[in-house]
Amino acid sequence: MQNRVLSFSGIHNFRDYGGYRTRDGARLATGMLFRSGQHLDADADDLARVAALDLATVIDLRSARERELFPCPRPAGFAANLLLCDSDAAGLAIHDEAARNVETPEAAHSAMVALYQRMAWRPELLPVYRGYFDALANRDGASLIHCVAGKDRTGLAVSLFQHVMGVHDDDIMADYLLTNVAGNPEARIEAGAKTVRVHFGNDLPPAALRTVMSCHADFLSAAFAAIVARHGSVTAYAEEMLGVTPAQREAIAARWLVN
Repeated sequence: MQNRVLSFSGIHNFRDYGGYRTRDGARLATGMLFRSGQHLDADADDLARVAALDLATVIDLRSARERELFPCPRPAGFAANLLLCDSDAAGLAIHDEAARNVETPEAAHSAMVALYQRMAWRPELLPVYRGYFDALANRDGASLIHCVAGKDRTGLAVSLFQHVMGVHDDDIMADYLLTNVAGNPEARIEAGAKTVRVHFGNDLPPAALRTVMSCHADFLSAAFAAIVARHGSVTAYAEEMLGVTPAQREAIAARWLVN
């Protein structure tokens, strides 16, 4: 699993989420599907490495307010198609929202579960999630999807894509949990803490902070359970809410599945 992690100095949780086998025996392409946290602290070497990936599409799931507070530098000559969350609301990252008024790891865990149960229908996320699947169906070339920490909004989007493509549930969960050990976890947690402090000061206890900056199987399981309870299946949710029709799924598979 660690072989899919790309090492950067100032960009955390950067990794390839392709390569997994699907139930029909195909495999997601590698070297084309990337995910990460924000690029606020990227240095010149980091940006050169991003440029070398020759990204055709970047999906930025952060709200307009987050982009304003934490602008991401892009490499010189950056020409990727950029898909943005159009909401002007001062939306917060999931881990930031969970940090509100919690004092213990247990409270933080419960807050994360509750937020994951609602995340699939967040009004500011749905349009950009639709754009993500539309780009995968219609655009060639490598893509990168990211948010602030690259673990919650990004984690759900990637997990939904992998599910639609037929990746086994165990592999989807393993890829989601890889956040906890990818790259330099302590640096990632500290980077995420910066956004928490911007909104809530320095009062969040370290153990609670570590909980909101981690991935737990309960979180993703809560999201999928809520989806199934409301729509009957993840496939039905993807079609009804994200426009992933059978035809679009076939178009995505034609681009990103290899034998």
